[in-house]
Amino acid sequence: MEYHVSKEGNDQNPGTEKKPLCHIRAAALRAEPGDCVTVHSGGYRERVDPPRGGLSDEKRITYRAAEGEGVAIKGSEILSGWRLIDGRVWMARMPNDLFGGFNPFANELRGDRFFPQGRTHHSGAVYVNGQALGEAKVLEALFDVGGEAWFAKSGAYETLVWVNPGDRDPNEELMEVNVRPCVFYPSRPGVNYLTVRGFTLSQAATPWSPPTTEQIGLIGVNWSKGWVIEENTVLHSRCTGLTLGKYFDREDGANEYGFNAHFQTVKRVLARGDWTREHIGHHLVKNNHIAFCGQAGIVGGHGGAFCTITGNVIHDIHTRERFSGFEQAGIKLHAPVDTEIRRNLIFNCNMGIWLDWMTQGARVSGNCLYGNREQDLFIEIGHGPCLVDSNVLLSPTSLIDSAQGGAYVHNLFGGEVRQRAEAVRKTPFFNPHSTEWAGEAGVGDGDERFVNNLFLAEGGLAGYDGNREPLSMEGNVFLYRSKPCRLESGALRIPEADNRFGVETREGGRELRLRIKPQWRKRGCRLVRGGDLGKTVVSGQGFEAPDGSPIVFDRDYFGGARNPDGPFPGPFECREDMETFQVWPPEDDVRGVEELRQTGTDFEEEPR
Repeated sequence: MEYHVSKEGNDQNPGTEKKPLCHIRAAALRAEPGDCVTVHSGGYRERVDPPRGGLSDEKRITYRAAEGEGVAIKGSEILSGWRLIDGRVWMARMPNDLFGGFNPFANELRGDRFFPQGRTHHSGAVYVNGQALGEAKVLEALFDVGGEAWFAKSGAYETLVWVNPGDRDPNEELMEVNVRPCVFYPSRPGVNYLTVRGFTLSQAATPWSPPTTEQIGLIGVNWSKGWVIEENTVLHSRCTGLTLGKYFDREDGANEYGFNAHFQTVKRVLARGDWTREHIGHHLVKNNHIAFCGQAGIVGGHGGAFCTITGNVIHDIHTRERFSGFEQAGIKLHAPVDTEIRRNLIFNCNMGIWLDWMTQGARVSGNCLYGNREQDLFIEIGHGPCLVDSNVLLSPTSLIDSAQGGAYVHNLFGGEVRQRAEAVRKTPFFNPHSTEWAGEAGVGDGDERFVNNLFLAEGGLAGYDGNREPLSMEGNVFLYRSKPCRLESGALRIPEADNRFGVETREGGRELRLRIKPQWRKRGCRLVRGGDLGKTVVSGQGFEAPDGSPIVFDRDYFGGARNPDGPFPGPFECREDMETFQVWPPEDDVRGVEELRQTGTDFEEEPR
């Protein structure tokens, strides 16, 4: 059965193409396994709370935007009736019944690992023509000449909102306030096998999402299995754009656990008995565009296991920095067991990819990251195996290695590589390709492998010189002032090489400028197979695919064949002098990154 939804429809209609429904939620109430909900052009201000899912990959429920039609679902409402107070400060009133039982302008952001930076933050937000304004600390700050922002005060019956929109008259602009905590999110766990395709999802008053509480995103799966989230644009979440995370628990964020809260959470998750390959994860997050989120682009605590995250463009995440914490990144996952993060473009975030605790069987492959403020990749507190191969990592800090059991193969490290040993904290590990508890152990400073990588920045692998535990390093090439670890014998250093590089936007794609010469091929450099990397010391697992099949690193970043007799170091197989590499093609730059950065929206608003 196919149900149609249109702005001109009526929820009393049968939902046919000629007699469509008016709201997506009305179609969700009717959709059964195997059905499809097709939504036609326009803006829909509602929360979709699917009451049921599909039964299998073959009998799923699909929610999709009609082919070639722009469909937006927003967690906001239009706010009008602005009155000039003084200078450039305006005020409007909202009756509290606008919000139902949840008033985001009275709801403080708080939670485990959240640092408010000495002030109060609310989950509400104000948007001018699709762009989010920042929340002012106090009302008086709005009267500053350059202080474009908002401030709100909630009473028993109404909420007052003040805004400084610069030189604009808010009565002549599109003014929106978020009123819903999410846009597409099931209120109960276990809503499996859904497809969500082709929508613009935006402006939700999402809560802070640590791994010790239910993780509610602008769109999220709520402890389910087998979702396909593809070709969507996810914008302006107060905290997180897309969540693959944890269910609600009465002990969520219990203060008495303190810094040990996550360890207690892991024990409770395991005790439930449903955190298994058969029941959780297996989500495909593909070709989405995620931007302008206050905390993270994608978050997953435990529920992000056995997933594939591929082809996504993620940018402008946690750039305002008005609050802080331990959970901000383009992609932040806890326990990404057998999860693959492949061929994503991540830039202009506080951090690119952060894999934290129990990163066992995960693979980070063929991604391009640059312009991220803290680091491109952070691997923290795990025993592996974690495989990082054929990535282009160009931010000032490319990698912080705070784990063990990793293998770094054929990467381009444009920035610093740092090891941060974790000798105190313990973390669980599992039987291979499962979440079956096998034990717990502290994290050593060894059991790492660096093979056939290309290093551009000062330092290189010299930071591993003081390691006490075994390391494996071979086939790496070091340009300019980068240096090998003392443990790598016969390392190739080319101090006269030009290590300057830059990333430019070319017709919507991304082009890397870097001079690479075929004579940098290191003699004796061999084609690597996963079996060559051994097994991890603690978990005893090899570097293999989730189904246990072997991995061969015989393809470069572009999918071309590597030289079997001696591959080139780094992600690109180089056979002649090269200076430019199209690291992200225009056709994959989802919905125009630069245009979206300027407008903040990509659909025509319904008449006001």
